[in-house]
Amino acid sequence: MDRLLTIMKRLRDPQTGCEWDVAQSFESVAPYTIEEAYEVADAIARSDMADLKDELGDLLLQVVFHAQIAEDHGLFDFSDVVAAISDKMERRHPHIFGADVSGGHHLWEQIKAEERQAKAANGTLDGVALGLPALMRAEKLQKRAARVGFDWPDTEGSRAKVDEEIQEITEAPPETLAEEFGDLLFSVVNWARHCGVDAEAALRYANGKFERRFRAMEAQAGEAFPALDLQAKEALWQSVKHRDG
Repeated sequence: MDRLLTIMKRLRDPQTGCEWDVAQSFESVAPYTIEEAYEVADAIARSDMADLKDELGDLLLQVVFHAQIAEDHGLFDFSDVVAAISDKMERRHPHIFGADVSGGHHLWEQIKAEERQAKAANGTLDGVALGLPALMRAEKLQKRAARVGFDWPDTEGSRAKVDEEIQEITEAPPETLAEEFGDLLFSVVNWARHCGVDAEAALRYANGKFERRFRAMEAQAGEAFPALDLQAKEALWQSVKHRDG
């Protein structure tokens, strides 16, 4: 860890560091941080442990990078980051690290709520990060609302809402079509949540499945694939789908 911190400090040195690293800010690095987190998830999905090791290193570098930028501006440093998360983990697990052994994991959300209140984040939806992927953020917003009773009691209500939104799309004028599709996606996430399905993970899996099958179609047809008509491509799709299971 000390070696990595030293490397980043040298890269950010205004006189002798790397020109690109010196020029970066929190805002410019943030997209790379998000990208590296997704690459970690991708390595896990592929069960590629060698790649996971590398991707975790890349993600750790992002934390170090942000911490060094903060230190350069006199805000905080990496040791402050480590202390903050260590304090938080101990605070949120009093049944492990504290004197109160009567609680359990269910205390996590209660303690988080108390922390938000202490930060004057009193709204139910406060603290749901804007930078989250849209499907993931939709689910988090819905879960927050559900805690205060704003939720369907079962899957039937959420399923009916999907049908309602589809109908509204068919009747929507062009200028509101994007908004109506957004409502539909939000409703699908809600339905998935009621069915115990992580919508973000489900769509990620669907993307992977489509990519795998499409690549198999291209491989089977070869260079002739782009010129095939839609009927021939659909026949290829069905063949690949049957083999894929």
